[in-house]
Amino acid sequence: MPGDYLRVAVGEVEGWIDHRAAYQLKPQPVTHPGNSTDDRLLLYFTSGTTSRPKLVEHTHRSYPVGHLTTLYWLGLRPGDIHLNISSPGWAKHAWSNFFAPWLAEATVLVLNYRRFDPATLLNAFRDERATTFCAPPTVWRMLINADLSGGPVSQREAIGAGEPLNAEVINQVQEHWGLTIRDGFGQTEATAMIANTANQPVKAGSMGRPLPGVHVVLIDPATDEVIDSSGEGEICLDLAAHPVALMTGYQGDPVRNAEAMRGRRYHSGDIASRDEQGYITYVGRTDDEFKASDYKVSPFELESVLIEHPAVAEAAVVPAPDQLRLAIPKAYVVLSPGHEPTPETASSILAYVREHLPPYLRIRRLEFGELPKTISGKIRRVELRNREVEVANDRPTGEYRDDDFPGVKG
Repeated sequence: MPGDYLRVAVGEVEGWIDHRAAYQLKPQPVTHPGNSTDDRLLLYFTSGTTSRPKLVEHTHRSYPVGHLTTLYWLGLRPGDIHLNISSPGWAKHAWSNFFAPWLAEATVLVLNYRRFDPATLLNAFRDERATTFCAPPTVWRMLINADLSGGPVSQREAIGAGEPLNAEVINQVQEHWGLTIRDGFGQTEATAMIANTANQPVKAGSMGRPLPGVHVVLIDPATDEVIDSSGEGEICLDLAAHPVALMTGYQGDPVRNAEAMRGRRYHSGDIASRDEQGYITYVGRTDDEFKASDYKVSPFELESVLIEHPAVAEAAVVPAPDQLRLAIPKAYVVLSPGHEPTPETASSILAYVREHLPPYLRIRRLEFGELPKTISGKIRRVELRNREVEVANDRPTGEYRDDDFPGVKG
């Protein structure tokens, strides 16, 4: 590495300072800076998938102590080599590149490359013998389109973070590597809240169960009442005992703070269902759900079916305005390598979802192209929704409809 850096090595390396020499130094008292555990430590912007990013404040307690839940989710151990894919500007980078490995006494492996390349990442797995790996769904979807043969060599834990993972991705990794990707749930506003943890049974499609010390409740959005047993509702945190990991609030935004903390609960804005065993399954953002012919539609449910088709690498479903049904589901699709954006491909995909979805959830329109994303890899469905409103009176070039294929329509 060229440059005038202070070089410190663990062991003797020519031209570097041996870290062990620090033990010979006389301890020097450090004056306490006078800050308290509740003083501001850092500010992070939310990813902004559904609206403009919000500035979140965390303290000297909420992140260092709160990330004990993240450590428990990732399953890190002393001596692990942890590889995390996340942009340094976002909270997940602090989760997995600093706080959780620091608490676990693990080593962080950082790859420096200009553009993400699956082959480079897979080679790093094997060459550096990484033991744990965490990445957003975008990376996992790109990996399953690469050559996964040969296995990850020394990898023990595989984690998906940022957005819920589709079952097809999990199945592919399980088949090639013998590892189950453990999904979880957290936000910039807190740390990990719900997760499939190491050495615990993983239920297909579920994010897992609430992590230790995190009092998760599901709230009926219509009545604002707690759902005590199985059912579907908004993921909230009970503020009767303020969660250690929860933010102080949104910087300079008392209106959003009041909305997020109403009723002595923190409202996440995410909808999930819970079964009899307490496993929680992601349904979607309250902002992303919509109605078609008076039926509630969760984009994630439809996207999970779309990605099962071999031609589909990624997909995002949004409402397209419709005079008869108010709105109908439209899919934006990124194709897997080797597939072309042709009418034949569109017909095949629409036929597949027709066979695997009930009529009221059927995808009626489809368009190929790249998906708008945040820098952290989350799909910005809000941009696609706005686009559909703008072109409501005109058919976009390149859009396919079920009417175009008589054998598909139904």
